Amino acid sequence: MSLSIGDLDINFQLSIFAAILERIPGLVAVRELENGRLIYINDTGIKMLGTDDYPSLELIMEQNKIGVIDTTGDTTPGDLIVKERAYKNVKGETFTGVYEELFLKHNDRDYCFCRITDILSDRRHKQQLNKELERFGALFDFASIGILVANKQGEIVLINDFALQQFGYNREMLLGKKVEILIPQRVHQRHIGHRERYNADPQSRPMGIGLDLYAVRKDGTEFPVEISLSHYSNEEGNFVIAYISNITERKKAEERVEKLYNELEEMVEDRTMQLRKALEELEASKEELTIALGKEKELGDLKSRFVSMASHEFRTPLSTILSSAFLVKHYDTDQDQPIRNKHLQRIVNNVSLLTDTLNDFLSVGKIEEGKIQVRSAEFEIEEHFNTIIQEMQGIVKDNQIIKYKHTGEKNLVLDPSLIKHIVMNLLGNAIKFSKSGSLIEIETHKKEDEFTLLVKDNGIGMSEEDQEHLFERFYRGANVSNIQGTGLGLHIVHRYSEMMNGNILCTSELNKGTTFTIIFPIDKENVL
Repeated sequence: MSLSIGDLDINFQLSIFAAILERIPGLVAVRELENGRLIYINDTGIKMLGTDDYPSLELIMEQNKIGVIDTTGDTTPGDLIVKERAYKNVKGETFTGVYEELFLKHNDRDYCFCRITDILSDRRHKQQLNKELERFGALFDFASIGILVANKQGEIVLINDFALQQFGYNREMLLGKKVEILIPQRVHQRHIGHRERYNADPQSRPMGIGLDLYAVRKDGTEFPVEISLSHYSNEEGNFVIAYISNITERKKAEERVEKLYNELEEMVEDRTMQLRKALEELEASKEELTIALGKEKELGDLKSRFVSMASHEFRTPLSTILSSAFLVKHYDTDQDQPIRNKHLQRIVNNVSLLTDTLNDFLSVGKIEEGKIQVRSAEFEIEEHFNTIIQEMQGIVKDNQIIKYKHTGEKNLVLDPSLIKHIVMNLLGNAIKFSKSGSLIEIETHKKEDEFTLLVKDNGIGMSEEDQEHLFERFYRGANVSNIQGTGLGLHIVHRYSEMMNGNILCTSELNKGTTFTIIFPIDKENVL
């Protein structure tokens, strides 16, 4: 079988020769010897001579003796003449290179095929190119970070040794494969969409900002990574460069830091508890207590109120429980049963008081943490309020009367549990701050677009100054220092009312009583 160039179609031969001529480094030209006419010159030659004007090219080639073989000598067609020489371009710049010329005949005409290669320039270019390639190889192959290059279709075209070690593959296993092979299966589809959007608008940026990214090894194990993306384009298309960092050790370090932070928080909490105990012990000394409270206020008024209130509210009931429990064991006869019952009732009442106090703390905590959710349901108003009033009878003072009246529609769609907490707090305050034999009034009114709750007492009332701080946590009026309370009840009422879009109003006068009015709007679209 012959593989000679002459066996090929003439047009195919011409195409091959044309491609070769255009790709040959340096100047390549053909001139007719008889008249010096320039038959062909490649683009590189035009750039080297500095002009694309053919008459100017013929002139500068004539001046430089390019393509002018002396046919009077012994030169015959096919002889190749090679020599180093200098030539000038149209700007007068001088270049040195290897000059090659070949004498040939075609259709009885003489032609000169010539070539000029800037050998020195080629050498420098190759040396520089080799240096750059060496630098690139050092950066790519010896980098302490995983690097891979993928084409627009997401196929891996380059990957360095460090990345191969990270993933546990050899190079042949990955080249030509989709990058999704290195990503957990659960995010394949999502990653394909991200990849397509990135190719549509490539930018140098971190990948997966705000997300925990994971890569998968050949053995199926996953490890956390950080990935930065870059891109470039050449004649072969668009490519994405991914820089992959294994951050397993950093994650472990972060976990250790978080653990130390949690231990520190526990230590701080423990120290805080010790401080609270010290404050209780120092309470007997007015001067020391004032100093301690002043320092505590620097840490926050809220903390100061909590410590003061908690120490007061828990001490008295606990002292009562302790003393009653001590006395009960001394009354051991049947005749002492009434006295035992009295002390047992005191214990029960004070345990209930402590329970209510803790419930207030828990309610405030749940509100602040967002754990309280409004769960609306339809209920019968009078039945619900009568049940609440009945439950409160256990704390009513002697001869106190609770009068309840309802007008308007019978049913209501709100959160019955939150309504109950609101009524119990308001009614409890009315009972607590009113004298024995006093009247406490509760009124409810239901209209189509709103529900109104009113609680009125004839108790000790509040000053205008105290009313300005009415719904603050742990705040108690100046005239209630001898009455048990946490200062959280009205704060809870206010927050629960807000959660149901209620608007709470208060009118009060010292020694004449207090009236609370809460108006809840009714959203007719959400009525069950």
